[in-house]
Amino acid sequence: MKLNELKPAAGSKKARRRVGRGLGSGRGKTAGRGQKGQSSRSGFSQGAGWEGGRSRLIMRMPKRGFTRLQVPYQIVNVGDLGGFEEGTPIDVETLVAVGLVRHLTRPVKLLAGGTLEVRGLVIEVDACSAAAARAVADLGGSVTVPTASDGEATEVEAASSDEAASSDEAASSEEAASPDAGDAPGTTETA
Repeated sequence: MKLNELKPAAGSKKARRRVGRGLGSGRGKTAGRGQKGQSSRSGFSQGAGWEGGRSRLIMRMPKRGFTRLQVPYQIVNVGDLGGFEEGTPIDVETLVAVGLVRHLTRPVKLLAGGTLEVRGLVIEVDACSAAAARAVADLGGSVTVPTASDGEATEVEAASSDEAASSDEAASSEEAASPDAGDAPGTTETA
């Protein structure tokens, strides 16, 4: 093998079509553009939705609503954190290092998908769902998110599942103890 013997693989290079090079080529004279008209002229560019010069369909349609600017969160589920050791501090750099997220500059949100089995994780993310914070707190861990006002990091207060269940029971017992709402206020019985 010599340098002057190198050549590209068969079929990888295809010669471009040279139009307007004689009648015998099949694309001479008008070079495949046909006779007269706007599309036969040089410099004509037919964009998407072009309708020959009249107002395009998208311009004729009524417009309503708006587009909400969404935060491009990178999602991490608590079930994905099973590969960490007990008590490990977790932040964006750690998640990028293990391949759970790709970008250091984009915000990360922790969701409650899957089952968390590692105890005592100290997690610092940009946003967190209440269920995810509860799942981490139940195993002795903590989740810290920055507040929107001053940028200071605050720990997410997540009630454990036992406390949430007891508060639900207390609320239901209060509703049962309340007087019957069947009597309308301001009505009196007459004999």
